[in-house]
Amino acid sequence: MPRIKLTAGRIRDFTCPTGKAQAFLWDTEAPGLALRATPGSEARAFIFQSKLNGKALRVTIGDVRAWGIDEARAEARRLQTEIDQGNDPRQQKAERIAAAEAKREEGRRTDAPALDAWNDYLKARAARWSARTLLDHQRLTDPGGKPKTRGRKKGEGDTTQPGILLPLLAHPLKKIDAAAVRAFLKDEAETRPTQAKNAFDRLRAFLNWCAERPEYQGQIHADACNGRAARDELPKGTPKDDCLQREQLRPWFDAVRALPAVPSVYLQALLLTGARREELAGLRWDDVDFQWKSLRIADKVEGHRTIPLTPYVAGLLRDLKRRNDTRPPEWRILDGKRIRNDLDAWKPSPWVFSSKTAASGRLQEPRAAHNRAIASAGLPALSLHGLRRSFGTLAEWVECPAGVSAQIMGHKPSALAEKHYRRRPLDLLRVWHSKIEGWILEQAGIEQPNQEEAAPALRAVG
Repeated sequence: MPRIKLTAGRIRDFTCPTGKAQAFLWDTEAPGLALRATPGSEARAFIFQSKLNGKALRVTIGDVRAWGIDEARAEARRLQTEIDQGNDPRQQKAERIAAAEAKREEGRRTDAPALDAWNDYLKARAARWSARTLLDHQRLTDPGGKPKTRGRKKGEGDTTQPGILLPLLAHPLKKIDAAAVRAFLKDEAETRPTQAKNAFDRLRAFLNWCAERPEYQGQIHADACNGRAARDELPKGTPKDDCLQREQLRPWFDAVRALPAVPSVYLQALLLTGARREELAGLRWDDVDFQWKSLRIADKVEGHRTIPLTPYVAGLLRDLKRRNDTRPPEWRILDGKRIRNDLDAWKPSPWVFSSKTAASGRLQEPRAAHNRAIASAGLPALSLHGLRRSFGTLAEWVECPAGVSAQIMGHKPSALAEKHYRRRPLDLLRVWHSKIEGWILEQAGIEQPNQEEAAPALRAVG
């Protein structure tokens, strides 16, 4: 190939001839160095061409507007030196680009808010969690600002507040250290200590998960959520002991039975089954067996458990079933106007404790109704979990074996014998469960259901 010494003037005047895809002007000073021009473009670039292992190799050095002649010649000589040593400059360049991109990506990842990792954590764990657990985690980082639909107290805003963990997780993971977590606990301890303790426990589980993930290793401070910080900054928790006493059963039932049907039945069933709040709220009609008198309840420990459907609760659920399966009237009155109901689109709800206003179609927040009942009855504050505690406590009045009431409530076996040597059939649970229900109703002054009608039907033979 003809060669000529490259100069600034020759570079400026060199163009690609018409009809050619590209043209080269080769330098005499640096072997393999050339100026390349393409048609219809003022841009020209220095290139280097040589052979590696008998095969042609071409590398673009750079635009003539960025590279001087001497710089291009020095780069050409360096590239030839690499080739002489058996190295492929193209591969080296690709590796440098990849390394630089990896470094930029690492920088973006380490500077990204921890909220991104939190969302990955929720996606990874969602299949293992219940819907309620997932919702509780989501609320910790909820952006807030949503209109409040219920439960607003006087003086509160009209929109929901941001989640308690949102400000902390706005920082990168590498900045969430022991000092940051301690400051977070100190800020929240005075106004919402219970929420702060709950958030602390879930933050610790999240950081432990991150520590096991390759993409987050090196960003986690192992001592960020040390137990001492929680003990120092949060007030010491006291076990809750709210529980209905025997003499409080009558006013409690009187007030709860005056509520609308769905919350009334739900609260009574919550007390008489000892179930957890969400276990009972998530009950479907498919889980209710009126023939064999059983309830199949979602259990957070075992997945599902089957408990007896006691006579009084069975009567309550039958009434709800009739309401649920009854078609609405053809017409209804709304704002003084007669409106036709869409009966073609109507179908019974699959939920036992259905709700027309909740997006899920089932009862979501029964606390407001329960608090109204408690206030009207003049009783001390009582949580929904207090009703579960009440069942376990009141069961002792009929001398029910602790293992029986624990199995009905879905408590994990606490003793070796309970764990490995007790498999109580449903009929045995029913004997004691009916006694517990009967005693509670007696104290409440409620007429007992007809036991013969409530007894399980016998399976036909033949």
